[in-house]
Amino acid sequence: MTVALWCLFAAAIFHPLSKFPLAAAQAREGKGYDNRNPREQQARLSGWGARARAVHANQIESFPLFAAGVLVATVAAPKVAAIDTLALAYIVARLVYPVLYLKDIHVGRSLVWGVGYIASLALLSSPAWA
Repeated sequence: MTVALWCLFAAAIFHPLSKFPLAAAQAREGKGYDNRNPREQQARLSGWGARARAVHANQIESFPLFAAGVLVATVAAPKVAAIDTLALAYIVARLVYPVLYLKDIHVGRSLVWGVGYIASLALLSSPAWA
């Protein structure tokens, strides 16, 4: 299995991991974690909790483009080293992104998001250049 495919696996695990800060924020809000109506409870969060919700949503949103990029690159692009590097760049960006977002470092968060997005686009377009 290539590094890029391991990165795809890791990115899939980020989905439930990104829920932990959100669940912690929900647990601290009001009467604790509301498992009957979690989305309603999440909508009431503010500050750090709202940012935790945004981190989780963004992780879910960013995964399909990355997954498509890795799969396209794996099938159609022969330059494995470049593909692996791009996949690792996405993973590093997705590890740094929640930290910056939760600490409300908005400019850094946006820059790191851009790195992940560009890496995903580069993977998706890799058959044209690799």
